[in-house]
Amino acid sequence: MNLPVRLLLIAILMTPPVGIQQASAQPDHAHLDSLAADAYTQVVQWRRHFHQYPELSNREFETAATVAEALRDMGLEVTTGIAHTGVVALLKGGKPGPLVALRADMDALPVTEQVELPFASNVTTEYQGKQVGVMHACGHDTHMAMLLGAARVLTAVRDELPGSVLFIFQPAEEGAPLGEEGGAELMLKEGLFERYRPQAVFGMHIGLNMPGGQLAVRPGPAMAAVDYLQINVAGRQTHGARPWGGIDPIVVGSQIVMGLQTIASRQLNLTKVPYIITIGKFDAGVRNNIIPDMAEMHGTIRSFDAAMQDDMHARIRSTAEHIAASAGASAEVNIIKQYPATVNDPALTAQMLPSLQRVSGEQPVVTPDLVTGAEDFAFFAREVPGVFVYLGAAAPGEQASELPSNHSPLFAVHEPNMALGVRAYVHLAVDYLAQH
Repeated sequence: MNLPVRLLLIAILMTPPVGIQQASAQPDHAHLDSLAADAYTQVVQWRRHFHQYPELSNREFETAATVAEALRDMGLEVTTGIAHTGVVALLKGGKPGPLVALRADMDALPVTEQVELPFASNVTTEYQGKQVGVMHACGHDTHMAMLLGAARVLTAVRDELPGSVLFIFQPAEEGAPLGEEGGAELMLKEGLFERYRPQAVFGMHIGLNMPGGQLAVRPGPAMAAVDYLQINVAGRQTHGARPWGGIDPIVVGSQIVMGLQTIASRQLNLTKVPYIITIGKFDAGVRNNIIPDMAEMHGTIRSFDAAMQDDMHARIRSTAEHIAASAGASAEVNIIKQYPATVNDPALTAQMLPSLQRVSGEQPVVTPDLVTGAEDFAFFAREVPGVFVYLGAAAPGEQASELPSNHSPLFAVHEPNMALGVRAYVHLAVDYLAQH
């Protein structure tokens, strides 16, 4: 064997495989964890500030200003005013590569806080014509703080990143006020993913009655689609002592409520995924001895499969209209699609599961049950492959299933769990960039 050939073989043998080259190009995981630990005190401060000064959907003006200031202080390229109050920041890595997005939500709920904390919310505001308390009862204060912490860590290693990271702080996840647009859908409508087109998007939610400090992710459908349902029943008014003189929309409406329950329990294939139809509001009449001419019902529909969702809508209309017609009344059914189902891309979920397990350590990352709550992260995940991760909020030793759930005035978060959330955001972003 001549010398040039021998040297070529030696060079080939000494060249690490592609996967090892990619792994060595990314920041060291231990170093990332050390930076996350250094950021924890600031993460807690951010969280407590957001918690003490919450704002409702599409009204997150001071929240957005605080987020934008923190991101600018990190030297990031910041854009504000997307979908009213949304904030995005772009971190350009030092090496060429893809763009990955990390998302947190910003809005609070019209809930009066009952948790005794030195930084408890005392904020009140007007909501649908009423004075209400305002509280981060869904954990969005922690989501923002954790994502800001991740931005701080990733900014510290920006020169080593083989790609870029888009930080999305989204308003109105809980739903825009009546008559307004908002949330992820409006951010996309205003061109967010046209200006910045990520190859993947990751989100996180704390709480959901999971054990403290546990990570969970479910491939495929994970959270339900949600639709708003309104049914107006028109009868004919009469004296309560002479019901035969009119058509009672209260009785007809009651029959419709019961009939709707047979759609999920008797007409749909429950071996696939669950479906829920709930009537939460029933309004009719003004006096005890007058049968009114109208009854109005409001409800929510939850589903996980798009084809079955459309089938449910058709069956709801048919059930309500035919029950009403059988009594000589009429029913007008209005269904508004609000959020689609949150679907975790199966391939991306499998790809990133080792990253989550590394962050979780000895505690296994679990596959949770389907969640019948909804998330408008779903709009982002419909545009590009997405993964939505759950993080337990409970303190060590607490029974998560017995604790107040998200949206309760007693909902509380064990703050040290946020350290795990920061690391999860960071490792997902870094590992995705390195693998692509």
